[in-house]
Amino acid sequence: MPSLPDSPWRRAWYPVAYIKDLEQARPTPFTLLGDDLVLWWDQQANQWRAFADVCPHRLVPLSQGRLNGDGELECPYHGWSFNGDGHCTAIPQADPGTTIDSPRSRCRAYATATGQGLLFVFAGDPAAASAAPLPLLPLLEEEPEQWSVQDTFRDLPYDALTLLENVLDVSHVPFTHHATVGKRETAGPVNLELKTSGAEGFTGVWPEGPRRGTLGTQFTTFQAPCLMWHDLTAKGFARILTVVYATPIRPGECRLFARFPFRFESALPRRLLGLRPEWLQHLGNHVVLEDDQVFLHWQERVLQARGGGAALAQACYLATRSDLYVRALHDWVGRSGGGPFGEAPLPERLGETPLLERYDSHTRHCRSCRTADRRLAQLQPGAAALVLLGLAAAAWWGACAPGAAALLVAVLAAGAWLQAGRWRRQLRLGQPVPPRNRS
Repeated sequence: MPSLPDSPWRRAWYPVAYIKDLEQARPTPFTLLGDDLVLWWDQQANQWRAFADVCPHRLVPLSQGRLNGDGELECPYHGWSFNGDGHCTAIPQADPGTTIDSPRSRCRAYATATGQGLLFVFAGDPAAASAAPLPLLPLLEEEPEQWSVQDTFRDLPYDALTLLENVLDVSHVPFTHHATVGKRETAGPVNLELKTSGAEGFTGVWPEGPRRGTLGTQFTTFQAPCLMWHDLTAKGFARILTVVYATPIRPGECRLFARFPFRFESALPRRLLGLRPEWLQHLGNHVVLEDDQVFLHWQERVLQARGGGAALAQACYLATRSDLYVRALHDWVGRSGGGPFGEAPLPERLGETPLLERYDSHTRHCRSCRTADRRLAQLQPGAAALVLLGLAAAAWWGACAPGAAALLVAVLAAGAWLQAGRWRRQLRLGQPVPPRNRS
């Protein structure tokens, strides 16, 4: 269901992909605010394009097509071709001299822009795009080479507003994320302060900060409608940001773009951070996201049944100042005319297994993870073969040095085979019991 046509949610830019994860050789589908889009690389103009994912001829998705030899977007059904402006340039079925380009044969084009490694799409009228600033992180514009940034993304089975509520709610971290990025014993009063508030969003401060002040004061910014970040400086270690973009896909679904910039005070942590493969980092990110993914999917349906975000204060007992940012978010939503999809109902509640699915929500869209998955799949048969060869050689040589070496090779190969299988499963599905509830 598309969002309301003249809401603040439409008059905004949204990230739709990290540029490093897109493939220039083929089109990519994406859904933004209920609109199906096709993203593609226009080699003639040297820029990314976004069209409505529907051919004006017979209404099939252009994302199922290809980029032809002229570098244009070609429909998979009848081969109609479209240039970067959306104009039809070829109809194979037309007689010579037939007028090909007309208003009815053109694709609807969306404004696009790139910045800080992200592809952005403007959700509304392209003519209004220049008046809306790109939601870039100001701190990354200042001496970008000084920051080490870890990125991830995932399509989440809950609404963009639910995601923003969750990441603005700093008080849940010690409990929900116990044994991942939090500890229950560090919980305490969370006395948040609101500094500014208006049509553009709000800013706030937590003077004591997380872990009972051991990490310093934390500052928070919500830049409407889709960006927020926490900012704190751990003395002697680093300035640390937690950045979240919440891109609405459809009711009950959004794409999270999470960025973790560090500005270290010494060079060693930066070097160590760069040694970890990105796909392994993403597996760790999945575990943290799944700490609350299941119950947030359920929670938003309970809230909707009790009147939705407009009735938050009546539906929920907000007893302390720890809920100040959540209140401020819903105040902004109320002043702006509602959420991204108005009062649209949420889809049916999902079961546990689809809520923990990772492959379609991340792996196949992520260049690092899909490459790792392919290489791990290639590794497994070779490792299995080494196990058999090592065992056979060990049996042949017996208890002498060559036999012991062959047995060691078999053991190591078996370990590689098992670990590759474990990682491939983790690239597809999370664990039903979160770390906080494990013995």
